[in-house]
Amino acid sequence: MINIVIILGEVISLIAIFWLFNWLISLIFKRFTKVSWLQKRTANITLLRQSISRILILTTVVLSLAIVGINGMVIYRGGNVQEFQLNLLRSFPTQFWLNMLTASLKTVSLLLLVKLSISPLSRCLDWICNYAKKVDHIKANDESIDAFFKVLKRIIIHSIWISSAILCAKFLYLPEIVSKYLFIALKIYITISAGLLIVKAVATIVDTLDALSLKYSSSNNLLNLYEHLRHLIPLFKKCLEYVLYVGIVNLVVPEIKPIAWISAYTPTIVQIIGVFFISNVLTEVAYFMLDEFYLKTTNTNDSQRQKRLTLIPLMRSVAKYFIYFTAGVTILKLIGIDPAPILAGAGIVGIAVGLGAQNLINDVVCGFLILFENYYLVGDYIEVGKLEERTIEGIVEAIELRTTHVRHPDGQLQIIRNGDIGSIVNYSKQYIYARVEVSVAYDSNLDHVYRVVEKVGQQLKMDEQNVLEPTRVAGIEHFGENNLLLLTLTKVKPGKHLHIQRVLRKILMENFSQEEIEICGFSKN
Repeated sequence: MINIVIILGEVISLIAIFWLFNWLISLIFKRFTKVSWLQKRTANITLLRQSISRILILTTVVLSLAIVGINGMVIYRGGNVQEFQLNLLRSFPTQFWLNMLTASLKTVSLLLLVKLSISPLSRCLDWICNYAKKVDHIKANDESIDAFFKVLKRIIIHSIWISSAILCAKFLYLPEIVSKYLFIALKIYITISAGLLIVKAVATIVDTLDALSLKYSSSNNLLNLYEHLRHLIPLFKKCLEYVLYVGIVNLVVPEIKPIAWISAYTPTIVQIIGVFFISNVLTEVAYFMLDEFYLKTTNTNDSQRQKRLTLIPLMRSVAKYFIYFTAGVTILKLIGIDPAPILAGAGIVGIAVGLGAQNLINDVVCGFLILFENYYLVGDYIEVGKLEERTIEGIVEAIELRTTHVRHPDGQLQIIRNGDIGSIVNYSKQYIYARVEVSVAYDSNLDHVYRVVEKVGQQLKMDEQNVLEPTRVAGIEHFGENNLLLLTLTKVKPGKHLHIQRVLRKILMENFSQEEIEICGFSKN
C-alpha cells in the first residue's frame, strides 16, 4: 500500500511542478501581448502559447507514465519502492538538491514580489499623472499627458518583468546564452520604449507650449506669427516623431549584426525630414510676409489694393514653387545624386515630348496645377467650363493628372480632360448662398412678406446645422406681368446650397399659406 502512495505522491508532485511552470509561461505571454508593437501578432502569440501548453501536457503525461512504469517494474521484481527512490536520490550530490531548492525559492519569491508590487506602482503613476494634469491648469495637453504616462507605465512594468526573467535564468543555472539574449532583448526593448516615451513627452511639451502661446499671444509681438504657423503643429509633431524613430533605429540596429549596415543611412533620412519640414515652414513664412508687409499696408488706395490682391496669389505660387524646387534639389544632393544632369536631361526630353504630345502635356500640366494649387478637392461641388455647349457641374469623385471625374446631381459620371476644364466655379469653399426666388402678387404687403421670410430664416437656422446665417430678402429681383419676383439669400456651408434651397421652398410655402400670402410661383436662378 505504501508503494502505491509513494507512486501517487510522485505523480501529483510532477503535475504540480509542471502546472506551476505552465502558469509562469502563461503570465509571461500575457505581458508580451500587452506590448503595443506585438498587439497585431496576438493570434500568433496565442497559437505559440497553446503549442507550448500542449508540449508541457504531453511531457507531464510521458513522465508520469515513466514513473508508474519504473516503480511498477520495481514492485514486480519484489523490490521496495521507497528504498529504490532513496538510493536514486542519494546518487545525486546533496549540494545539487540544495541548489535546486534555493533556486526554486528565489525564483518563486522574486515573481511573487514583482506581481505584488505592480499594482501599487500603477496606482502611484496614475496619481502622478492626475497631479501633472491639475498643476498646469491647461486642458489642451491633458490627452498628451495621459498618453505619456500610459507609455511610461507600460515601459516600467515590462522592463521589470524582463529583468525578473533574466534573474530567474541565473537562479536556475540556465545556459549563459539564455541570459545573454534576454539581456539583449531587454536593452532593445528599453531603447525602443524610451524612444516612444520621448515621442510622447515631446508631444506633451509641444501641446503645452502651443496652449501657452495662444494664451499670451497678441498682435503686437512675435507670437502673432505663431498663430499663422500654428496649423503646422501636427506636421511638426509628426516630423519630430519620425526623427526620433530614426534615432531609435540607429541605436537598436547595431545590436543586430545582419542589418547593422542600415545605421549608416539614418543621418541622411533625418536631414531629408528636416528639409521637408523647413520647406513647409518657409512657405508659410513667405505667405505671412506677403500678407503682412505687402497687402496690409495702410498707405494704399482702393486701386492699389485691388492690384495687390491680384498679384498676391501669383507671388504665393512663385514662392511655393521656388521653395519646393530648392527642397527637391537639396534632397537629391543629400542622397548622393547630382541634380544638374537630371535637370538638363529633363529639359531636352520635355522639349522633344512636348512637340509630339502637346495635348497630353497640356492635360498633365493642368492636372498637376489643379492638385498643387488646390482649386478643388474630391467631394467638392463644382461647375466648370463648357463641353459641347453644356456646363459641367456636380460632385468631384476623382482627380487624375489627365482627367477629372464629376458626378452630376442626376447621377451621370462626367469625365473631363483637365486641359478642357477652363474656368472653375467651386461651391465648396468657405461658404455659399442658397438663392431662392419667390413670386408674389402685386397687391401683397411687402413688409409683411419680408417679416415672414425673416421668421422662416430664423426657424431654418435653428433646424438646419448647415445654415450659417438666417435667410434674408435681398430685394425685388424682377417686375413680372402679374407678379413681383423676390430674391432670398441664405448663407450656408460649402456644397449644401441645393439641399437648403429645397428645404427653404417647402417652409416658405407652408408659412405663406398660413399667412394667406398669395404665391405665384418659385424659381431658381
